[in-house]
Amino acid sequence: MTTTDLLPAPPRAAARRALLAGSAGNLVEWYEFGVYGCFATVIAANFFTPQAGTGTGAGVQGGAEALVATYASFALAFFFRPVGALLFGRIGDRFGRRPALVLVIGLMTLATTLIGLLPTRADIGAAAPWLLTFLRVLQGLSAGGEFGGAVSLMAEYAPPGRRGLYGAWQSFTVALGLLAGAATAAALATALPAAALYAWGWRIPFLLALPLGAVALWLRTALEEPPAAAAAPAAAAVTDPARTTGVREQARAVLLGIGRIMGWSAAGYTLLVVLPSHLQSALGASFRDALLAATLVNLGFAASILPAGLLSDRIGRRPVMLGGALGVAVLAIPLLHVLQSPGASTQARIAAVLTAGALVGLLAGPGPAMLAEMFPRRVRCTGLGLSYALANAVFSGCAGLLITALTARTGNTAVPAHYAAAACALSVPALLTLRGNDHREPLR
Repeated sequence: MTTTDLLPAPPRAAARRALLAGSAGNLVEWYEFGVYGCFATVIAANFFTPQAGTGTGAGVQGGAEALVATYASFALAFFFRPVGALLFGRIGDRFGRRPALVLVIGLMTLATTLIGLLPTRADIGAAAPWLLTFLRVLQGLSAGGEFGGAVSLMAEYAPPGRRGLYGAWQSFTVALGLLAGAATAAALATALPAAALYAWGWRIPFLLALPLGAVALWLRTALEEPPAAAAAPAAAAVTDPARTTGVREQARAVLLGIGRIMGWSAAGYTLLVVLPSHLQSALGASFRDALLAATLVNLGFAASILPAGLLSDRIGRRPVMLGGALGVAVLAIPLLHVLQSPGASTQARIAAVLTAGALVGLLAGPGPAMLAEMFPRRVRCTGLGLSYALANAVFSGCAGLLITALTARTGNTAVPAHYAAAACALSVPALLTLRGNDHREPLR
């Protein structure tokens, strides 16, 4: 046990402020990703089709090639997340959690707002998709640094026996952000004619990121560092002869962390973000029906996150996360069949999407605390951020691209369910390596 383990628990007021400041940036980040997912077909029409802006028909259909290009831009942003995790993770580990969190929310807000101001392909030609892709890269960098800093902050401020619940707030604000994005998109689709939505209405949700980001930035500039930070620098400055071994151990921990959350990454993005455009492009659902499904699946997700985090504080991370992974592996295909079945009742379809979201919540609730417990404080921002970013780059960022391309090539509309189920099944062996008492041990 180290000196930092013996420090008193932080005051409740400071812990709540840290929870609010850490959560606010997650909400802004995932609001934007939710909006991008919901408007994938609209973005494809405006930026990735040569006849962009010539009519809503091309936009609604999207075109398989344009939609693949849209998701390629989506995937590229994810592959810059590990770079952001390393860059901002090192800032967070060396200079404190606050400066890293202030920088990432500022960059995310700027990039998202500029997307709302971008000229389309009809305005400036082939430069439009390149500008959009550049802004997506900036978002990827900031998102890569967001998770490590925010989760480290929440875990280090959490009272004893509450790390699962505090970490679950990170995932819960992800759900709130996705819900806000889906609800905003649904409201615009209802209020505006299709022509207006494709012409200018899609810009509104991206521009709303500016006031949201400003509030998050204000909260973070007033943030105090976790109490352990005062004792950490002196120890971190000493040259450790075993540092090389430590690097190898942390590299193994990153790989293990990726294995433990690959199912969460794949199932989360497949069911919560990719689903709306898949329902439109592959199953012929209307834009409004697809957005309604997205809203419901995210409601199921949000409803299960905090209870899952709290339950993991009582019985451990392993049984809760295994339940979610096995649930998706077994039920993903039957649940999608319910959505595809012409004879399925409305109630059955609602139950199917709510169940799908709730299963992902069982993974996302305990997940942040589980990752925080894998790394010592001096590398926590970098280690857990890199695990999360790499898992998301491979299993989330490619989800839309792979699912859209494979569905178009094979004609199999159950590709999303197979993808989510396979990733969750592969994550089970890594989750079995979790120890039953990890949640009771003090952070290193």
